[in-house]
Amino acid sequence: MTITRSKHVLFASLTAAALAILPATAPAQSTAKPAAEKAKAAKPKAARYRVVLQVSDADPAKWNLALNNARNVQQDLGKDKVAVEIVAYGPGLGMLKADSKVADRLAQAIDSNIGLMACENTMKNTKTTREDMYSGIKYVDAGVVHIMKRQREGWSYVRP
Repeated sequence: MTITRSKHVLFASLTAAALAILPATAPAQSTAKPAAEKAKAAKPKAARYRVVLQVSDADPAKWNLALNNARNVQQDLGKDKVAVEIVAYGPGLGMLKADSKVADRLAQAIDSNIGLMACENTMKNTKTTREDMYSGIKYVDAGVVHIMKRQREGWSYVRP
């Protein structure tokens, strides 16, 4: 009789343990996504590339190199998958003036959605006004600081 009672107690204990575990596993099974949905959800979206190029030289060859780099990045990665900015400060600012030797290339860059940024600190120091600058460019307070901020935001940095 004690063996039978021990079996009943053991059976009751095992049943109670199984019932305690069952509710914890049931919701996991009922809310589980199919493998295809899990794989789709786990795929990260393609991040947009971002690159900032520095030009601080008054050399048209350097500007052409920077503009070529920007165009090549867009061609290789796709215009809609990359943001490109060229920041000019110091002696490089002259290349963003209306009478720039690379003015025709600036028009192409703006048409290609390449951001051309002029440093206003350099403009103040050289007494250059916005009227002196090529139409369609953008302005930043300080070129170096703008580049630093972009790098902190995860932008790639290139100095041709």
